[in-house]
Amino acid sequence: MSYSGSTNDTGGRNDGGPTLRPHAFDPYLQPELFRGVLTRRAIAFFIDLFVLAVPVILACLFILVFGVVTLGIGWVLFWLAWPASVVWAIVYYGACIGGPRSATIGMRVMDLELRTWYGAPGYFVLGATHAVLFWVTVSFLSPFVVLVGLFNGRRRLLHDFVLGTVLINNSVRAPVPHAARTT
Repeated sequence: MSYSGSTNDTGGRNDGGPTLRPHAFDPYLQPELFRGVLTRRAIAFFIDLFVLAVPVILACLFILVFGVVTLGIGWVLFWLAWPASVVWAIVYYGACIGGPRSATIGMRVMDLELRTWYGAPGYFVLGATHAVLFWVTVSFLSPFVVLVGLFNGRRRLLHDFVLGTVLINNSVRAPVPHAARTT
């Protein structure tokens, strides 16, 4: 979604400064974009947690068996499990949100999409930062992070405000046209 023209409201003076973009998604004009987002976002989180956990568990099982085969020497690789899982999570969120659908696998299953506040799709750095900021805010402010979503029209959580992102219902925003049958 691109915006052209100046939205500078400084009394007619245009000094070449940044122009302000309006919010792309209005919860009062388009309530269907935000209906049920928090509940489906929570379910999408658990789906993504499962997607992230399976490779980590398999890697740990491999290291366990490798350690038995090498008479304990392979167990030294367990120190790599935690940093590798963090890197895996950051790459997963960055690649999924930076992809063409702007959504992780869990978000796709729940028909959600991440967008910037002005309507642009996500990108790799935004997805990676979104994941890191989510885990940091949940670690320190767990109940507050979730409660913020209950008291705003766009159902944004704390890290969404910081990053300028919003989760919307994907099928409502871009309905799929049905092909006409020719028989």
